[in-house]
Amino acid sequence: MTEDEVERLILKFLLAKGSSTGRQVAGQLKLPFALIEPIVKGLKQDTLLAYRNTAEMGDYEYCITDVGRERARRFMEECTYFGAAPVSLRDYLHAMEAQSITRHYATEESLKTAFKDLLINPSLLERLGPAINSGRGMFLFGEPGNGKTSIAERITRCFGSTIWIPRALGIDGDVIRLFDPGMHDEVETPPQEQGLFNLTGIDQRWVRIVRPTIVAGGELTMDQLEVTQNQTTKICEAPLQLKSNCGTFVIDDFGRQRMPVTELLNRWIVPLEKRYDFLNLPSGKKIQVPFDQLIIFSTNLEPRDLVDGAFLRRIPYKIQVPDPTEAEFRGILQRLAPHLGFQYNEQAVSYLIQKHYFEVKRPFRSCQPRDLLLQVKNYCTYKNIPKQMTAEAFDFAVANYFSVM
Repeated sequence: MTEDEVERLILKFLLAKGSSTGRQVAGQLKLPFALIEPIVKGLKQDTLLAYRNTAEMGDYEYCITDVGRERARRFMEECTYFGAAPVSLRDYLHAMEAQSITRHYATEESLKTAFKDLLINPSLLERLGPAINSGRGMFLFGEPGNGKTSIAERITRCFGSTIWIPRALGIDGDVIRLFDPGMHDEVETPPQEQGLFNLTGIDQRWVRIVRPTIVAGGELTMDQLEVTQNQTTKICEAPLQLKSNCGTFVIDDFGRQRMPVTELLNRWIVPLEKRYDFLNLPSGKKIQVPFDQLIIFSTNLEPRDLVDGAFLRRIPYKIQVPDPTEAEFRGILQRLAPHLGFQYNEQAVSYLIQKHYFEVKRPFRSCQPRDLLLQVKNYCTYKNIPKQMTAEAFDFAVANYFSVM
């Protein structure tokens, strides 16, 4: 990042803030005070800033002058961003390569650990492992309610726990916000911990996050796959695939998006094959960025009914998530019962399965044990009776839950 770009951020920050010490400016820009100090002093010499007061440890409180205010307003018209100093594209590319999912492999043990909180058929895990290690994407398909989204969300755990990403990218004057608190889970880092990118400490322009799992459902639009610029602030937002780099990107309810399936597939045919993507910036510049995530297409529909053979070949793994067996259905109920305040009742569960599944030829779904137990819990609360799994309570729950199904 050039000194001129840092000066722009400082002037815009002080225009908005009014006054601030040099160390506060450094904290805002996430840069070392030793780097900021000579720059703010230079701005003071150029009459863009003035001293308002002295501060601790040889620092000063700075305020913006009329000349500085006029210049800062011009900078604000170009872009209102004055957050953490953006990271260069080159540094971002190096970091993504170092943390790539291709450097991590799922083993039988790591997969069991990742799915330890989910009751899942061992044969399904056997199919998931090689698909995860391919890093090329997969279809997860099957009936609704069998845990496709839950499975997809746990796959990321196989790639390691945390990564570092920039808060923002700076590319030829365009600022692209990458860190998204709504999608990324920040991990607090002890101040004394030695940084990955700065041997004397952590570069605060980077943030440590849990490896991302980005889920986009029927609301997904093509705009979310491109760099978008707020026309008022002129700040750019990173597309979803960039936010999911080094993690997992789940296209949930694939086939039910607002845009045609073919439009999405055409956009991603090259990235899925080459593992890089091209993005257009508002300035007109085109950049090449990593396409380094496991893409999971989760759908209730048959993949061959959604896409043609050419695209299916690019997604080598198509994994069906089957209905649970009777034993698995019982196992889910048994695992969930204590979490919802119930003592597991084998007799009541046998009644539920015989009366409301076998006799009416109703298929099992993985989501139903939780949903039915919640109905029973609410029934017991309403009746002001102890939480118990009984035939009567299950009759009530089934009547409510399956009335229009």
